[in-house]
Amino acid sequence: MSGAAVVVESPGAHRVVEHSPRPPGAGEALVRVHAVGICGSDREVYQGNRPEGYVRYPLTPGHEWSGTVEAVGAGVPSGIVGRKVVGEGFRNCQVCDRCHSGETTLCTDGYEETGFTQPGAMATTLTLPARLLHVLPDDADLTAAALLEPAACIAAAALKARAVPGERVAVVGTGTLGMFAVQFLRAASPAELLVVGTRPDREELSRRFGATDFRTKDQDLPGGFDVVIETAGSADAARTAAALLRRGGRLVLTGIPAPGAEGLDPTDLVVRQLEVHTVFGAPPEAWAHAVRVFGAGLLDSVPLVTHELPLTEFSAAIELVGSGDPKVGKVLLRP
Repeated sequence: MSGAAVVVESPGAHRVVEHSPRPPGAGEALVRVHAVGICGSDREVYQGNRPEGYVRYPLTPGHEWSGTVEAVGAGVPSGIVGRKVVGEGFRNCQVCDRCHSGETTLCTDGYEETGFTQPGAMATTLTLPARLLHVLPDDADLTAAALLEPAACIAAAALKARAVPGERVAVVGTGTLGMFAVQFLRAASPAELLVVGTRPDREELSRRFGATDFRTKDQDLPGGFDVVIETAGSADAARTAAALLRRGGRLVLTGIPAPGAEGLDPTDLVVRQLEVHTVFGAPPEAWAHAVRVFGAGLLDSVPLVTHELPLTEFSAAIELVGSGDPKVGKVLLRP
């Protein structure tokens, strides 16, 4: 068994090399990769824009993936061989207080993540700690499952939002994260589900996923919402999201604005007593929630995929992700 892998040697320089699977050691599993997604952070890796300490070159990228377990090492249940899986990215220490409390993305031992500081899934196979795997139903669509990493990040936001049936909820942002947020909030049976974006062409898909109203940010926006999840990653989007809330409402921020951006008004937060949460990655609880919701048929990610390319077209895939073309959604590489 052999194949190929993408290796980013340094910012702007990559090769497609021959790949030989690394046999799983104790506690590890070897996964044959079915598909791997590309997001903005992968583009940062390639361009050299990722913050210091959050990437290590040379590197095989790929943190959004799905595949099938082909072999396991000592101490790993053999029953998962042949099963379809996805996997968490954060390589947490399992010892510090944050890990013991389930907040593995806040591990105090330092940052290690598949596809950024550890070999990722842009390869024929991936060997990783088996404890990071989440087993999927036997009939799972592995192409759809390749998007479960961003879905898990939104699952973390949904859990923090605590939306209950009958509440008025909203999503700011209409990218992959925004469309997953719509689906998670729809599953909570809201009285109203508003989506706010910058592109009118996203209205049809938003309504398909459960939105009851759609507005662009330059239109008149209603207020009085109980819950808002922001997914656009800009300071302006954060302010828009906060303005939608009623006094005492709950805001969850999942995007990361550019450094130095003028964001939320602390006076407004205090006077209106807004409850603000943030999400950085997905802890195990959120992953488990996303996999359950996916297995129940409540997440539809296939319409978000617009391009599937072989590993050899890595450069073209990276350019597609950064093109700004409204016709480009989620781009997958197929090892």
